[in-house]
Amino acid sequence: MSITRIAPPVDYLRSASRTSLQSFELARLNHAANLRREIAALVDQWLEETAEAMVARWMLDHQSSLREPQLSVADLLRNIQDFGLDPFTEAPQPPVDIRPAPPRFSEPNPRIARALGAKAHK
Repeated sequence: MSITRIAPPVDYLRSASRTSLQSFELARLNHAANLRREIAALVDQWLEETAEAMVARWMLDHQSSLREPQLSVADLLRNIQDFGLDPFTEAPQPPVDIRPAPPRFSEPNPRIARALGAKAHK
């Protein structure tokens, strides 16, 4: 992919009207925004491709552990039952000895309260 760089027509820009310069500026900003969108799409595609390649590399490195014999459904159910995992058991009750937390703020300082009150009356 080659990048074509077009030099702005300096003579034209020097003699162009304010409206023409604004139009030229907007055209360049529009082109820059389109390039930014294309770059973002390419970066997203690059990240996806790289991630898929990394997954493939990980699978190649761990291929022997991925091909271990799988447990049958009966073995899985037996393991669940052995551990006593009952999804319908009730949650344990919280402890009875719950104490409130200490207050977050201390009592106001009387000198500060007086000073603030005196300013409010002015």
